[in-house]
Amino acid sequence: MAVSAATAADAKAGPGERAPRVRRGGRWRTSLTFWGFVGPFLVGLMVFTIIPVAWSAYLSFFDATNTVSPTADDFVGFGNYTAMLTDPAFQDSLVTFTVFAAFIVPVTFACSLGLALMLNRVRVMRAFFRSVFFLPFACSYVVAALVWKMSIFNGVRFGLANTVLDLFGIDEIAWLFRPDPPWFWLVIVSLRLWIQVGFYMILFIAALQQIPQHLYEAAYVDGAKPGPQTFWHITLPQLRATSVAVLMLILIAAYQAFDEFLLLVGTMPSARPPLVYLYQTSLGMQQELGTGSAGALILALLIALVTLLQGKFLGFGNSEDR
Repeated sequence: MAVSAATAADAKAGPGERAPRVRRGGRWRTSLTFWGFVGPFLVGLMVFTIIPVAWSAYLSFFDATNTVSPTADDFVGFGNYTAMLTDPAFQDSLVTFTVFAAFIVPVTFACSLGLALMLNRVRVMRAFFRSVFFLPFACSYVVAALVWKMSIFNGVRFGLANTVLDLFGIDEIAWLFRPDPPWFWLVIVSLRLWIQVGFYMILFIAALQQIPQHLYEAAYVDGAKPGPQTFWHITLPQLRATSVAVLMLILIAAYQAFDEFLLLVGTMPSARPPLVYLYQTSLGMQQELGTGSAGALILALLIALVTLLQGKFLGFGNSEDR
C-alpha cells in the first residue's frame, strides 16, 4: 500500500520528534520561477512570430492590396495561391534559388567538413584558428555585402579583385552589373561561404570529438591506413547524423537568402531569389499583401517539405543516430 512522503517521514522520526514536512508552497515557487524565465520568451514568440504568421495566413485568402484588414468582400479563396504558382516571376525566383543552392550547399558542406578535419588535428594555437574561422559568423550580412560590393568586387579598377587581375594583365570585370556572364554568382557564393563556413565547422568539430578513439585503434590493428581509408569507413559514417543536420541547416539558410542578393544585385530578374521577389511584391510599390502572404506560405511549406524528405531519405532521427 502506497504511503505518502509525509507519513513515511513521520514513521522514520524518533519518539517525540516531528519530521520536517515538505512545504506546499515550494512547488508553487518552482512554477513561478519557471514561468518567470519562460514567460517573456513565450510572449515574444507569440507577438513577433505566431500572431504575424497566423495573420499572414489569414491575409493570403483576401485581396489585401494596400491594407492589412481586408473585408469579407475581398475574399478570394485560393486565388492568391493560384496566381502566385502561375506567376513566371515567382517561378524564375525558384529557379534562381535552385542555382544558388546547387552552388552553396555542397561547397559549404565540403569546406566546413574539410576545415573541421584539419583543425581537429592541429595541436598548436587550436583555439586561435577556430576563432579566426568562426568570427565571420558574427558579422552581419548587410555589412559583409557592403564590404564585398564596395571594396573587394567593385566594378572599377580600384576594387581589390580587379586590382589583382590588373597585375596579371586581365581586363576589369563588372562583377555585379552584367548578367551575362553571371559573375555575380562568384560574389554571392564567396560572401555566403565566408560568413557561414565557420559555424558549420564548429558543429563538425564537436561531432569529431565524440568519435570513440578505440575505433581508429581497432582499424589500425586490422591494417587500415590513416587517411582516406579511415575517413570513408570510420569518420564519415560516425558523422552521419551531424552531416544530415548540417545539410538541412544549409538548405534552409539558402531558402532564406535575402540581404546579400538585395544589396549586391538589387532587383536583377536573373538573380532574384524567392524572398527578394516576395519583398518586392508585398512591401514594394505594388503592396499586394494578400499575394505576398500566399507566396510566403508556399515557400514555408516548400521548406518544410524539402526538410522532411531530406530527413526521410537520409535517415535523420533513426535509432542508430541517437
